[in-house]
Amino acid sequence: MTDISNRKDDHISLAMNAEHQGVAASGFDQICFEHNPLPELALNEISTQTQFLGVELSAPIIIGAMTGGCDNGDMINQHLAEAAEHCNIPMALGSQRAALELGLEQNVRRWAPNAIILSNLGATQLQQHGTDFAQRAVDAVRANALMIHLNPLQELIQPKGDRNWNKVLEAIQQCCEDLSVPVIVKEVGSGIGPSAAGKLIDAGIAWIEVAGRGGTSWASIEMARNESIRERQIAEPFLNWGMDTVALIPRLKQLDNNLKLIGSGGVRHGLDIARCIRLGAQMTALAQPFLEPALQSTEAVVEKISILSEQLRWAMFLTGSQNLDRLTVAPLITS
Repeated sequence: MTDISNRKDDHISLAMNAEHQGVAASGFDQICFEHNPLPELALNEISTQTQFLGVELSAPIIIGAMTGGCDNGDMINQHLAEAAEHCNIPMALGSQRAALELGLEQNVRRWAPNAIILSNLGATQLQQHGTDFAQRAVDAVRANALMIHLNPLQELIQPKGDRNWNKVLEAIQQCCEDLSVPVIVKEVGSGIGPSAAGKLIDAGIAWIEVAGRGGTSWASIEMARNESIRERQIAEPFLNWGMDTVALIPRLKQLDNNLKLIGSGGVRHGLDIARCIRLGAQMTALAQPFLEPALQSTEAVVEKISILSEQLRWAMFLTGSQNLDRLTVAPLITS
């Protein structure tokens, strides 16, 4: 087993641990809808349908990037992909670096021939290997888009992590110009603020996944994996580093009317999904809530998607919102 495979296995087991979750600090509970006791509609009249990358979807839910290149990765991805296909929602792959470097077969299209599939590579891998590497990732799974993840804090804490982030923005811009599919940029738990978002927009990015703090803490996970006492001492003050999703979405929305946002980072149920849509996101992404069901079966993942969708529908009903457009203007209560 390679170092990459070992790391991915560690990531899965640690992501299941509550001590590496920061949901209490995510800020979602501060967003309070005005309860509408006169919804003037029937629950079965509510539509959660939306469009993403030109495709009609059943709900604004993306199965977030999770894993790749580990012992359980194939089983997890099969369950996730089959559920994405069945429920007509997108799936973001975990980083494909391991699969490409180890020559592993990527079977996601066998399990999800029609679903929206998002390829995934780290920004520093593009900086090191160029757009040909990115196109290989896309072609390997016939992806609808490439997701580039930004994770400088995780890399600092990760043993042997990438410390050279020169010309990363240039690599992202090159991908926007050269790739055969759209490019989405995401963080992994520290958030993308207005300054970085503005640079990404100028580079040609039309979709940003906010991925603020409050969900799975990759800083905490990498610190748990790091055996160096010195490096753990250095990392300690940065475990809560970053920005909250609920604060970032409205700010990024103001930057550019054409910018599309994916709300993620501490999204744990359908009410959080509704909050993201209300704040200005077009889609949401969840990863950790799908991990335990994915270790069980496709049916367990389908059931989780069904519960999330029904929770979103309840939030829409209780705000009198027949569709997602109406939800974007549902009144909020400020304390």
